[in-house]
This record gives sequence, structure tokens and C-alpha cells, in this order.
Amino acid sequence: MTAILVIAEHEHAQLKGATLNTVSAATDIAKFTGGEVHLLVAGHQAGDAAKHAAQIQGVTKVLHADAPQLEEQLAENIAAQVLAIAAGYGHILFPATAHGKNVAPRVAALLDVAQLSDVTKVDGADTFERPIYAGNAIAIQQSSDKILVLTVRTTGFDAAAAQGGSAPIESLSPVADSGSSRFVGREVTKSDRPELTAAKIIVSGGRALGSSDKFNEVLMPLADKLGAALGASRAAVDAGYAPNDWQVGQTGKIVAPSLYIAAGISGAIQHLAGMKDSKVIVAINKDPEAPIFSVADYGLEADLFDAVPELVKQL
Repeated sequence: MTAILVIAEHEHAQLKGATLNTVSAATDIAKFTGGEVHLLVAGHQAGDAAKHAAQIQGVTKVLHADAPQLEEQLAENIAAQVLAIAAGYGHILFPATAHGKNVAPRVAALLDVAQLSDVTKVDGADTFERPIYAGNAIAIQQSSDKILVLTVRTTGFDAAAAQGGSAPIESLSPVADSGSSRFVGREVTKSDRPELTAAKIIVSGGRALGSSDKFNEVLMPLADKLGAALGASRAAVDAGYAPNDWQVGQTGKIVAPSLYIAAGISGAIQHLAGMKDSKVIVAINKDPEAPIFSVADYGLEADLFDAVPELVKQL
């Protein structure tokens, strides 16, 4: 009954939502192994995040490593911290986020094991499902490695309950600074809207909007009414209608909100790969043959420049 280790993603004061989905994946593995679920919080002055982690249902122990060299979450240092305790675990799980995808390959390489990426379902202690070919097929992968390193696609698992647990917190000796990288600076985009991957409602626009001004003029009032995040297709981003961090799709952000409204998006395969797990999909497009209608729960064949303002009025 080897334990399972989840690497927490946090902002020092609080955990990020992706951690809760990853804990759910770990508890699914624990059903097959009978092992405990431990959670590693590595950072600097991240005691609040560790306290929050201890309250997550399903977590039986929180490991807290605190040091200045862990503050900026540099991949080399976090990987070293994971490796320092890796021998005691049969599974090591990371969220399939930019941070998780940065650290997990380093851990897998240093352990000399193959990484299992973008896991969406647990079929057994050593067997997992993951999407391939932009989500058009599901691969079932089985690994015989002694330690399994996984990145978990958060849209594939419900978030674990953030309250109700009472796991003990154990302090770890922090690893020394690797010295192979240093933090220079960070540019953070600030917005009053929900973060795209955590939003419950997303309003997305495509190339049909025609310009950045029209994108904002037509979609922002709808997003404001719904309290939604704004998203965009790759075509809209490439055309300069929306910033890169709004891109939804295989080469953008993978989302699964309760409601996804796609306005003027044809439904290219790379876009569908990033949003087709949404609970309810509403498509607005004047082309009746648009592929987006094949995944939509509700489809409106109409000109978005007429339909969206009318929808705002009705709301």
C-alpha cells in the first residue's frame, strides 16, 4: 500500500483550484492501491496554503517545505524537493498546468521513468486513459515503472471538497538552491473577470467578430451580464482580436465550465479539444454546417452581431 503524492500548486496564501482536481485523481488511484494520499506544499511563507491543504477531503498528510529558494517555484528546485521524498511513493501527480508540465518531466527524467501525460481517467493502479489526436481518440496506457509520474488534466476530474479534512502537517527539510536558474521578473495580467481555467461561465469569440473593437463591443456586455470569463479561438488570437491568455484550445487553455458560449467560432478541431468537456455548450453561428454545432447542446443559427446584443437585452 504505497502512498500517493500530489504536488500542490499554490500562490503561497492559498491553493489553486487545479490542486483539488488532482487530489480527486489521487483518490481514484487510492481505491485500487489502498494507499494514502499525501500533498506536498513547497514554497516560502506558504503556511496558509498548507493549512488549506490539510482541510481537503481525501488528503491524509500534508508535507510542507518552506525556504526562500522555493518562493518563486523554480522548476529545478521544486523537482529537487520532490526527488528528496520520491522513494516513499508509488505515484507522483502534478496538475497538467504550465507549472506542472514544467516540473513533472524533470522529475520523471531524474527518476528514469516514463511520464504519463494529461491523464483523464484512472482504470487501475497502473492503467490510465488520456486523449490523443486532439481528443479524437482515447489511449489506454499501462506502465510497469516502479514510480509512476503523472500529469492530470483537471477537466477530467471533479474537484475534491476543499473543506472537511483534518490532515496533519509535517515539516520537511528544504533542499538547497540548485543554482541552475534564477528568478528575474514576472508580468501578471490583472483582470476583474474570473481566471479562464477556473471560470464557471465562459464567453468565447472567433474570427467572425472581425476586429478587436468588435470583439470587445459585442462580447464584453454579455460576459459582464453573466459574470463570465472571456475566451477566444486561435484564429481570433492570431488575428489580434484577443490576447494570447484568452486562447481556448489544444494550443491554448483546456477548460470545462458549467456554461460555454461560442460566438462566431466555427469549431476547428484544435478549439474543440479545449472546450468540449464543458457541461453545457451554446453555439451561435450563421453557418449551419459549422462543426461547433456537432458538440453544442444548444445551437443558434444566426448572425452573432444580432443575436448576442439581443441575448444581452433579454438577460
